[in-house]
Amino acid sequence: MYDDNCQMERSAASPALAACLANVYWWMTFALLVSGVTAWAVGTSAELSRMIFQNRGIFLILILAELGMVFWISAGINRMQASTATALFIAYSVLNGLTLSFIFIAYSLGSIAVTFAVTAGTFGAMAVIGTLTKKDLTSLGNLFFMALIGLIIASLVNLFWQNSILYWIVTYAGVLIFVGLTAYDAQKIKRMYLAAGTDDSETVRKIAVLGALTLYLDFINLFLYLLRIFGGRRN
Repeated sequence: MYDDNCQMERSAASPALAACLANVYWWMTFALLVSGVTAWAVGTSAELSRMIFQNRGIFLILILAELGMVFWISAGINRMQASTATALFIAYSVLNGLTLSFIFIAYSLGSIAVTFAVTAGTFGAMAVIGTLTKKDLTSLGNLFFMALIGLIIASLVNLFWQNSILYWIVTYAGVLIFVGLTAYDAQKIKRMYLAAGTDDSETVRKIAVLGALTLYLDFINLFLYLLRIFGGRRN
């Protein structure tokens, strides 16, 4: 796909690409802010927390709605308008904030803040590496994706097995997998823009939203796995 390194370097230096990537990270940051505010508002409200976490039906509906929206945006991005994709992404960040509100119940504010800072630093470093490296990360991305499938299976098994050793294996493996996926996805977003071959505002906006969603998921998952390690649980 873009195997010519000289072509990649010339294209990567274009102001249009820089603007597209800036939009990706702007929308990702905005979605994280929306999720964070939503999670804090719900997690610090006894009534709202009870409504979500003591009612399995509501919690299950929220989880299924989140999964459905991710697949809807990812699979249908080419058929929908950019404004629709943007609205769905914002709605998804609100839903995810509702389900993430448990962290404000389970963990202290200090440990959440420290873990967020560690996550931001790690994520930022890997995103820069993925964007700037000349090495094709496709093969590594495929490897990390297969590892992610194994991680999901192991996590589901441990829901029933409740084995502490497997819990920590999954935790550290999750950190490594999402660190790697961050670099891969950052490069993939650049390649998406280059492959599009156009600076049409509608197309670029769709790339920005889809890229923001991808990196948002990487950030959130990395944060949650790191929170298992660094998070100080409330008594």
